[in-house]
Amino acid sequence: MEAVTGAILIIRPSLVARLLLGGELSEPGEALGRFTGIALIGLALACRLRAGESGNSALLALLSFSVLTTVYLAYLGIAGVFGGILLWPVVALHAVLALLLGHGWFSRGRI
Repeated sequence: MEAVTGAILIIRPSLVARLLLGGELSEPGEALGRFTGIALIGLALACRLRAGESGNSALLALLSFSVLTTVYLAYLGIAGVFGGILLWPVVALHAVLALLLGHGWFSRGRI
């Protein structure tokens, strides 16, 4: 359920707001809705636990969240859509986190 909601939030956050809350979103609200969709997809991946692989699922979820967050926030900054004072430091932080998590994922022999 989280993955489906996350995908819909990424594609059409205003649809979710209209159906769930009965209102429209501003442009920053749409950006936060998409960010929420990314977080829900990360949650769905984390919940996809298999016996004996809980650490792998959590690592995959965090890696996916960090990569998608880095890409989306960088897109917002490069496209000039939004650009608050903390945008680029947060992009850099998530990029470093994604690199560290990716190193952990690949050092476990996962692709």
